[in-house]
Amino acid sequence: MSDSPSSTTPSNDTEGAPEILVPRRRPIQERSRRKFEALLTSAREVLIEEGIDSFTCEEVAARAGVPIGTLYQFFANKYVLVCELDRQDARGVVAELTDFYSQIPTPGWPELLNEFVDHLAGLWQSDPSRRAVWLATQATPATRATAAVNERELAAMVAAALSPLTPKADQDHRAFMAEVLVHVAYSLLNFSVQRPSDSDEIHEDTVRELKRMLAAYLWLAEKEVREGEDGGQ
Repeated sequence: MSDSPSSTTPSNDTEGAPEILVPRRRPIQERSRRKFEALLTSAREVLIEEGIDSFTCEEVAARAGVPIGTLYQFFANKYVLVCELDRQDARGVVAELTDFYSQIPTPGWPELLNEFVDHLAGLWQSDPSRRAVWLATQATPATRATAAVNERELAAMVAAALSPLTPKADQDHRAFMAEVLVHVAYSLLNFSVQRPSDSDEIHEDTVRELKRMLAAYLWLAEKEVREGEDGGQ
């Protein structure tokens, strides 16, 4: 069954910028929250099995055991559903970043970085829906714009974590560094789980290279700060 007309590719707003996709409403009562979560759970299953092109709201509602009208009370179309899944994943990573940030500054930040990347890598390896969601967010300008907003929220936390390492860095530059770090990490972790047949080997190799890249990037930033301090004395 094809998706309903309201589930077509979202259009841009009147100013030409892609709209940010959010649910029509969020549940307040416990019964509505259960339906909302059931729809998201089913959406992950369908996305893994079918991909975004064959993904339909009808299939999601049927698997969740709710009327299609209930789904549309929350989500205008399948792209809003996908973006909510991406937002849900981002919240999980925010929780990890919060814990990571609480341990900085410390003399052993490279070790902490390794542990943090290992933990994130485990999330990607254990949950195939993360890659499916990430790929789906690349489908339209609106989904890409919404995913970018989610990434920037993570980057803001990374920028705060970078502050002790780059105390004299320009705030805008630090924010840009954080966005680069988040996007590189997301892109490589999604790359690391792209081929199930040999995913373990590729995943391990990719994670190792990701650690080297991030550590080198942060080390260089710290070195530049130290050289700046020495030069200012």
